[in-house]
Amino acid sequence: MLEPAEPILNVVGERVALGPLRRELVPLYARWANDFEVMHQVGSIARPLTLDDEQAWYERIVGNEHLARFTVYVRDGLRPIGVTSLYAIQPAQRTATFGIMIGERACWGHGYGTEATRLVLDYGFNVLGLHNIMLAVRSWNERGIRAYLRAGFKEIGRRREAVRVGERVYDEVLMDCLATEFASPVFGRQLAAEAR
Repeated sequence: MLEPAEPILNVVGERVALGPLRRELVPLYARWANDFEVMHQVGSIARPLTLDDEQAWYERIVGNEHLARFTVYVRDGLRPIGVTSLYAIQPAQRTATFGIMIGERACWGHGYGTEATRLVLDYGFNVLGLHNIMLAVRSWNERGIRAYLRAGFKEIGRRREAVRVGERVYDEVLMDCLATEFASPVFGRQLAAEAR
């Protein structure tokens, strides 16, 4: 019997690393997508998904040139804890939209999401050559908003009372980050070393 392969890592930070999505992790991605608290935090509609649904999602996004999606790993043990992506990538405009889901609730509040966000920004700005990366987050996700601010995003506006949950309404917070305002944690050092 073959031993499971070590995951490929594309971007390695201090505590987390990013690698491509993996077909063998589809059941784990499905577990996260079926955790309604996780879905609430990322602002997605919580609905039950089958393994077939998740497999179809995986097949649909593989090879999409307007999407860069990563599995987030804790470096210590290379345990997968979530997924993150740049989507709606527009090379001519040098723009994209950011998303992240830390699916392992035990990993919330440890700074993994903040570091993964910085690594994706670094990839977007220094590998893809993007200039503006934006996101939308629900106003109830205060932990996420703080993480995005620490990673380099700035609030650029709100779509007021645009999200309804039960009888309550919330704002959708719009944030962005510019390449000219971002200090690279990984690729900037590599590019500087190559220039020497």
